[in-house]
Amino acid sequence: MRFDVKRVLPTPERPHGLDYSLTLHGPDGQRLVGFDNAHAVPPTTGPSGRRRRRHDHRHRQDTVRPYVYEDAAKLLADFWHEVDAVLTERGVKT
Repeated sequence: MRFDVKRVLPTPERPHGLDYSLTLHGPDGQRLVGFDNAHAVPPTTGPSGRRRRRHDHRHRQDTVRPYVYEDAAKLLADFWHEVDAVLTERGVKT
C-alpha cells in the first residue's frame, strides 16, 4: 500500500488542490488498485463522456476509468472499497 498526497495550487486539472496517488500492489509489485490524478484519461462514452478529459481516475488491474473526486473522505472510502473487493476476489479476504 502506498499513499502519496501533496497540497498544490488549484488548477483546472486539480481544482481540489491535491496531487494524489493511492495504490495497492500485489506481492510481485503489480498495481492492483490505484486512485490518482497524475495524467489525463479519455472521457467515457455516453452523455457524461462529452465532458473534458479527466485527471482524477482509478485503476483496477489493467482498467483505467475516470473518477469523480468529491472530497478526501470519499476518496479514501472508495479506495478501501476497491481494495476490499480485489482482496476478496483473490481469496485473500473473506
